[in-house]
Amino acid sequence: MTSLRLKALCVHLLTATGAVFAMLALLAAASSDWSLMFLWLVLAFLVDGIDGPLARRYDVQRNAGMLDGVLLDLIIDYLTYVFIPAYALFASGLMPGWTGWVTLLILTYSSVIYFAKTGMKTRDNSFAGFPGCWNMVVLVFFALTPPVWAMLLIVSGLAVAMFLPLKFVHPVRTQRWRCLTLPMALAWTFCAAWAAWVQFDSQSWAHWGLTLTSVYLILAGIAQQVIPSRHAPDNA
Repeated sequence: MTSLRLKALCVHLLTATGAVFAMLALLAAASSDWSLMFLWLVLAFLVDGIDGPLARRYDVQRNAGMLDGVLLDLIIDYLTYVFIPAYALFASGLMPGWTGWVTLLILTYSSVIYFAKTGMKTRDNSFAGFPGCWNMVVLVFFALTPPVWAMLLIVSGLAVAMFLPLKFVHPVRTQRWRCLTLPMALAWTFCAAWAAWVQFDSQSWAHWGLTLTSVYLILAGIAQQVIPSRHAPDNA
């Protein structure tokens, strides 16, 4: 096996570690250790951010085509972005009674349809519709503990936004504003890990960071649709 093929195969193996982190997160969730669960999910989130650029650099489709990297990524993303966060939101009691059941059904059902949808990306490599990053949303819920009605409204709105012609930036692949978007995504990851590490202490400074970075990451793509680019037409 050539060095290039070996490196491409190692990228697939790196992606596959997300399944291990998903299992560790699920075991933590089963013990109601939500901080540890989110730490594992943040680690999986980091791997998901790293493996894409590596896959393109080493052209895994050509050099390690015995594995379908896109399918592998989607399976792990559904576990870490949707399934485990949905369980945590339900089992933690953060959304009690019927709101928990409604949220559980909304997250799992809408996301599995979105993940199977063709045309998930726009021409500028942003996401077409909210990309089902419920791991980020639920972590912010745990940190900020907003009112139940607000969480239900946010979940419902984002679920609908998955199928609307709205653009959501990809922190790495969306070139426009990337000099700001990528640091924002890294800052969100750091704040998320710190918030989980201190067990979502309500006095933690990380909560402010989570709020600011989350608002930017949610609205940046939509803002790009509204604000015309000086260099090229909008690619939404």
